[in-house]
Amino acid sequence: METAIRTLVVEDEKRIADFLSRGLESAGYKVELAYDGQSALDMIHAADYDLMILDLNLPDMDGLKVLERVRNRKVSPPVLILSARGNVDDRVKGLEMGADDYITKPFAFVELLARVKALLRRGQPLPERLQVGDLALDCIRRKVTRGLDTIELAPKEFSILEYLMRNPGRPLSRTMIVEHVWDMDYDGLTNIVDVYIRHLRSKIDDHYPVKMIHTVRGIGYLLETPEKAAMAS
Repeated sequence: METAIRTLVVEDEKRIADFLSRGLESAGYKVELAYDGQSALDMIHAADYDLMILDLNLPDMDGLKVLERVRNRKVSPPVLILSARGNVDDRVKGLEMGADDYITKPFAFVELLARVKALLRRGQPLPERLQVGDLALDCIRRKVTRGLDTIELAPKEFSILEYLMRNPGRPLSRTMIVEHVWDMDYDGLTNIVDVYIRHLRSKIDDHYPVKMIHTVRGIGYLLETPEKAAMAS
């Protein structure tokens, strides 16, 4: 089972920190919070993170000092600066000191999430071929097979299946699927997920004895073989 992206949010304004935490967790990220620079450094040294979102105006030290110390480590995560310092000199300095991206406050969460996804795509190459049971997906050739059968999928069906297969055994909410596949946060689209799931099931499940796509009541859907789905539940 693929683990959630472990994210450290360094932000001294609790309201903003909680907003970021809720938004990222709803998108499937595992979030930990630090409210000052020293706490952030202690956490970075104690654990491995996949991503760091860093405010610059921290109560105990400048966020750029935190960035400098993080970058002095042999292995450090991608860093996205999120700061009210919006002039060109600040942005240039942050990027020159090793930040991977820079967003100014106030910000739109949907843009931040898109930037985060872009950073993670650059930093962590994704596998080109996915397989769960006898179901295989070739990300480059955009081919899907089940056993010896080739299955033709529409583009959105392919994207949903790829997202499910990158998270085997992990329940994905309709909102998470919408945000990933349509790259937007729009409640009106969540019902269409059910329509696409029905289409997918008709192609990859209905003609086979072992079902792969499972409904998780009150949450959404997961993809797994029945034996592993039972173990996960």
